[in-house]
Amino acid sequence: MLRVEYAAGMPRSGAAARDRLERAALELYDEQGYDRTTAADIAVRAGVTARTFFRHFADKREVLFHIEADLQDEMSRALAAVPDDVPPLAVMLQAFRSMGPGLEANRRLAEARHRVIAATPALRERELAKAAGMAAVVAEALRARGQSEWRATLFAEVGTAVLGHAVHAWAGDPSADYDDLVVRGFAALRELAEPRPA
Repeated sequence: MLRVEYAAGMPRSGAAARDRLERAALELYDEQGYDRTTAADIAVRAGVTARTFFRHFADKREVLFHIEADLQDEMSRALAAVPDDVPPLAVMLQAFRSMGPGLEANRRLAEARHRVIAATPALRERELAKAAGMAAVVAEALRARGQSEWRATLFAEVGTAVLGHAVHAWAGDPSADYDDLVVRGFAALRELAEPRPA
């Protein structure tokens, strides 16, 4: 279980307070469930006021999804870094693999976040919207590489579905390796598209 101690006199604003609020929220969601946790509960656990909570997050759901924009920016940069002559599936595979170290560095938070979302139907709907946003980022990058609208959208939706499956499996199993899951997912995708002769 995620658990962080908060000392008196810690900063009440800025990135440090935001990080403490996020960790406090995940602790409480883990302990008592998302639905039973309030923004005020989170603020108390983090050692700040409710007003400070709302300076950082619009609501308690935003604590779980505020990283979307940063992840989409990171994905866009990762895709742009792949050489122009690389085919679409390989572009996605290289970009997705490059995001592994950042995910691994925050594994405990990712695992706690996964547990909360998996246990809360209303949050799973928001997670699907997040996946659609990531697919749009990938599709835009593939269009910029010369793929047609139809092909870029198709490749992006299929590729990000593989990514989502890998991330969920990784976050749900402490022994799982993110890079291995992504590589295996794309290998299975290629096998599905071009099955080996019997």
